[in-house]
Amino acid sequence: MPKFIINGGQPLSGKITVSGAKNSALKIIPAAILSRQALKITNLPQIEDVERSFEVLENLGATVTRKGSEALVETANLNTTELNAKMADKFRGSIMFVGPMLARFKEVKFPHPGGCVIGAGGRPIDLFLDGYRAFGADIKEESGKFYHIKAKALHAADYFFPLVSVTATESMMMTASIIPGTTILKNCAMEPEIEALASYLNTQGADIKGAGTPTMIINGKEEIGAGEFQVIPDRIETGSFAILAAAANANIEIEHCNPEHIMTLLKIMEKIGVDLEIGPDWLKIRKGARPLLAHDIKTHEYPGFATDLQSPFVVLMTQAKGRALIHETIYDRRLLWTDMLSQMGASITMCDPHRVVVQGPTPLYGKRLMSPDLRAGIALVIAALIAEGRTEIDNIYQIDRGYEKLEERLRGLGADITRAE
Repeated sequence: MPKFIINGGQPLSGKITVSGAKNSALKIIPAAILSRQALKITNLPQIEDVERSFEVLENLGATVTRKGSEALVETANLNTTELNAKMADKFRGSIMFVGPMLARFKEVKFPHPGGCVIGAGGRPIDLFLDGYRAFGADIKEESGKFYHIKAKALHAADYFFPLVSVTATESMMMTASIIPGTTILKNCAMEPEIEALASYLNTQGADIKGAGTPTMIINGKEEIGAGEFQVIPDRIETGSFAILAAAANANIEIEHCNPEHIMTLLKIMEKIGVDLEIGPDWLKIRKGARPLLAHDIKTHEYPGFATDLQSPFVVLMTQAKGRALIHETIYDRRLLWTDMLSQMGASITMCDPHRVVVQGPTPLYGKRLMSPDLRAGIALVIAALIAEGRTEIDNIYQIDRGYEKLEERLRGLGADITRAE
């Protein structure tokens, strides 16, 4: 099993380029099903989850032509309405194929999706199923593992999300785009990835109003076209690199990003003493006085503090003076990984599964660790880079799911990081 070997404490500096957003790419790929025309995707991150998503699409009968960070997707000849169980079990993004399949073919069969297990009992899909029922679909659960959804006809709906969910919002938005009639979605998520997807669909004939706000009004069409979509820069990767630079007290310029998408994080970083400069598509973090000041955070849906940046921020707080309360409100058990940070020397007290207190600053020391999930994995990498000594991080498959050629880009900053089998 591949692992990272990191010799920490090396001085870091230079430029690093942000890849296309994983959470944008994983939505535009299934969106190709909505049209029989060919879709060209650019700025694709070359990561595990994108590869898995294309495998699912090809298994449905699509033709995918890849060239580096670009892909041409043709879905005119899809030949099955059943998602491959082994493929879908590998990542949660498989759920995003269900809505477009249902909208186009009025039928889809799929297994319970896989992915990171960071919540008690996994991450339920009830929000999706309730939404499909609102469109008139009939859902049968088979053996507790498979779902079979059918509809003689789908109709527009007035649907209120009981919980704010990015993926559920995107799924219902895509589904409604080719269901004739006016669908109203309320209590929607407002992430930039949703706006980007809606903007693309609108250029291809969809009529979606209000993307990026709590209420969307979608006038469904019989069919829409397809064209070209450029995946937006990954805001979580941008934030992760910004936190790395601050934790390492390094001069680092982050290129090809959109700082506006992580403004909540950047304002906190400025407040705690990080010297940063914000450009239209770049971000500079400069070496500054230490230590930084501790700061509490509470994760929240966009534009609040992103749950996916909570783990890296915990690492940053180990280098800050004072006590920081980290409150995770989105996912259960997403703070359990901090036990590994404690093994590295951090002073962390777990109050309950949703809250930890970090007392800093504390030196960190290299250990042998295992990445439990994608976001905790990048946090452990950041911790290892600023730690004294050698760290080995196993199960980096989880990290590869979301960060493209991570070790190569970090070596460009001066990091001593290698991949070993």
